[in-house]
Amino acid sequence: MARAVNRLGAFSLSFLTVLITTRFGAGAAVAGCVSAAFGVATIPSRLAGGRLADRIGRRRTIVLGLTGCAVAQLGLAAADSLATAVCWAVLLGLVFEIYEPPSQAMIADVVAPGEQVRAHGLLNAALAAAGMGAGLVAAGVGRWDLRLLFVVDAFTCLLCALAVRLFLPADRRAAAVAADQASSVTPWRDRALLRMLAAGTLFAVIYLQIMITLPLALGHGGLSPADAGLLFTTSAVTIAAGQPLMRWRLSALSAPVAFTVGHLLLALGLAGYGFAHGLLAYLTSTVVWSAGDLLLVGRAYAVVASLAPPGGKGRYLAVYGTSWGIAGVAAPLAGTQLLEHAGPTGLWSAMALACLLLAALQPALLRATALPRTHHELRPAAAVLPDGPAH
Repeated sequence: MARAVNRLGAFSLSFLTVLITTRFGAGAAVAGCVSAAFGVATIPSRLAGGRLADRIGRRRTIVLGLTGCAVAQLGLAAADSLATAVCWAVLLGLVFEIYEPPSQAMIADVVAPGEQVRAHGLLNAALAAAGMGAGLVAAGVGRWDLRLLFVVDAFTCLLCALAVRLFLPADRRAAAVAADQASSVTPWRDRALLRMLAAGTLFAVIYLQIMITLPLALGHGGLSPADAGLLFTTSAVTIAAGQPLMRWRLSALSAPVAFTVGHLLLALGLAGYGFAHGLLAYLTSTVVWSAGDLLLVGRAYAVVASLAPPGGKGRYLAVYGTSWGIAGVAAPLAGTQLLEHAGPTGLWSAMALACLLLAALQPALLRATALPRTHHELRPAAAVLPDGPAH
C-alpha cells in the first residue's frame, strides 16, 4: 500500500530534463548533464540505503529516505535559477535511492525463494495500478505547470513515509541481529554478483531512456512531452492486466526463457518507438515493451537475494541497485546525444539492439550464476577483473 501511494506521484523524474529545458532555457545537452549529475548522486544513495537497512532496520531507513526525497522535490519545484535547480537535483539523487534496498530486502526476508518472482509481481501490480493514476496526473498537471509535478511527488513521498511508520512493525530486534551479521558481508568480492551487476547496468541504461528521454523524443516527433504521461499509464494498465498470467503461467517459466522473451519484447516495442508516427503507434509499442517488462520484473532481484549471505540482503541488493545509478549517468548523456545527432529513430533503434544483446547473453549469465558457489566465486574483485564481467 505504501509503495502504491508513493508511485501515484512518482513521475516527476521523467520530466526533469523537460523542466530544465523549458523553465530555464537550457539545451538538451545541458539537461542531460543535470540528469547525469542526479544519476551520480544516486550511487552513494543506494549503497547507504543498503548499509542502513542491514544496520538500523528496514522501516527506519525507508522513512528517512522518503522524507529526504520530499524535501528535495519541494526545493526543486521552488528553484528560481538553473544553478539552484542543479543543487536540488543532486540533493534529490543523494536521497532518492535510500528506500529501495530496504523495501526489496523486506520481500526477501518474508517470502520463500521460490515465491519471490510472484511476490515482486504483486508489488509491481500495485505500483502499476497506482501508475495508471500517476500517468493521468502527469499528463494533466504537466500541461499546466511542470513544477507542480514535483510538489505532488513530494506529497506522495510524505504519505508513503507516514504509512510505513504507522503500519510496518518496529525493526529494532531485526536490526540488531543484522548488524552483527553484516560486518562480514563483502558483496563487492562476489563474482556472481558482479556478473549480475554488469547485465543489470545495461538493462537500466535501456529502461531509463523510456523514463528520461521519452518526453524529449516525443517533442522531436511533433507530439507534446506531456503525452509521455499517457504512455506511462498505458504501460501501467498492461502490467496490471497481465498479473493473472503472472500468477498462473508466467512465474513458472524458467529464468533463462523469461529473460530472453522479455528482452525480445522490449526490443520490439522500442524499435516501434523509432518508427512510430502518431500517438496510436506509440501506444501500441508501449503495450509491446510493457509485456516484456512483465516477464522481467523481480527476477533479477530474486537471483541477487539468493546470492546474499545471512544479514547481507540489503547490501547485496544495494550493490546490484547501483546499476541504476551508473545508468543514471550514462543514459541521459547517451540518450540526449543520440537524440540530437540521430533523432528518435536512431535512439530507439540503438536501444532495441542493446535489448537483443541482452536476450542473447542473459541465459549464459544465469547459468554461470547458478553454478555451485565456491571460494572462487568470492575472490576479491581485483582478482577477477582480468576476465571482465561475464554475461
